[in-house]
Amino acid sequence: MKKRIIAVYTGNRAEYGLQYPILKAIDAHPDLEYKLIVSGAHLDKNFGETLDEIKSDGFDIHAEVEIDMKDDGSSDSTANAIGTGMLSLSEKLLEIKPDILVVYADRFEGFSAVITGTQMNIPTAHIEGGDITEGGALDDSVRHAMTKLAHLHFTTNQQASNRILGMGEESWRVHTVGFPAIDLIGEDNYATAKEIEEKLNIDTKKPVILFTQHSVTTEFDLSSDQIKPSLDALCALSESNKYEIIITYPNNDAGGKKIIETIRNYKLKMKNIGVYPSLGRYLYHGVLALNLARGKHVVCVGNSSSGIKETPAFGCPTVNIGSRQESRLRGENVIDTEYDKEEIIKAIKSCIEDETFIKKSKNTKNPYGEGNSGKKIADVLSRVTLDKKILRKKMTLQGLVNDEGWFS
Repeated sequence: MKKRIIAVYTGNRAEYGLQYPILKAIDAHPDLEYKLIVSGAHLDKNFGETLDEIKSDGFDIHAEVEIDMKDDGSSDSTANAIGTGMLSLSEKLLEIKPDILVVYADRFEGFSAVITGTQMNIPTAHIEGGDITEGGALDDSVRHAMTKLAHLHFTTNQQASNRILGMGEESWRVHTVGFPAIDLIGEDNYATAKEIEEKLNIDTKKPVILFTQHSVTTEFDLSSDQIKPSLDALCALSESNKYEIIITYPNNDAGGKKIIETIRNYKLKMKNIGVYPSLGRYLYHGVLALNLARGKHVVCVGNSSSGIKETPAFGCPTVNIGSRQESRLRGENVIDTEYDKEEIIKAIKSCIEDETFIKKSKNTKNPYGEGNSGKKIADVLSRVTLDKKILRKKMTLQGLVNDEGWFS
């Protein structure tokens, strides 16, 4: 029997780290064959080109999709990226001729891919739809638009599935599979303490502060001002030499380059602080996993979704700064702060010194499942019927409205 060709699209480092178990499961499935398409920040040296990480994981790259991100301060930079990404990707999809296209999450690169795939009548699967983040990023609008375009939905939690059903999607299209990163964590597929000490030159006996702050896409012109209180807090904490502090660059959203520029401008103020374009999934999860060892403390700081969704699996406390992750489903290991130096310092110290909160974080229930997501996704991709039905979407709520289109 001919194997199904599954095109997997990835546009940035964080997304790829979550797709790793899906790619492994597709590769291992006897009826499936993956074709990996890389784009966005993977190809941008400003954000720590991650092609080497993908190759070192043993995956073949079948296509590279260049996008034009224009000037970081331009209001049309993201729109331009979406447009150029569609033009480039359409050519690659014509060459690959996939049976199904798989796209992750809620970023503009993925939005570009979903539009392209669905307009080319390629059955398109969307992972991590139905979530909510109402904090000023464009994520919600993009994510829900991707849901309405996509033909199959793989969600990380039941609440998300319920929202997708509430959007009128047919139930056979919606699959609650959990959070793919949990697959890796359950397999202990991350760096050891020794590897971390050697590669990052840190002393893991000290508390580790792992920091990433992205721009808020509806406020990208404020990105530099918004990160300064965070950097001031980290610089103040570094003065005591009591902590190991690791800063990684943001995503390539509008405003991302301004954040990188601000980090570089702080270089002279930074003592005992390591700055990296990207740690890669293996090292990043390894740092979080230090928290599982007796006597070690790690706190995840910033506004990355990983601070909300990945840290519960490690019992790791998180300081979530600003509005970017507002309303996202979370465990009890998160302290929210504003863009305020003293508030951020206080929250970080609570995560390291407050035994009650540390215990609560270690025991928090993970709302994103218990693993095996990759195999669940691969199984659905192998058996879903690929006929006209999958491309012809229906609105299941139509029976609830009257002839004029209003809810009755």
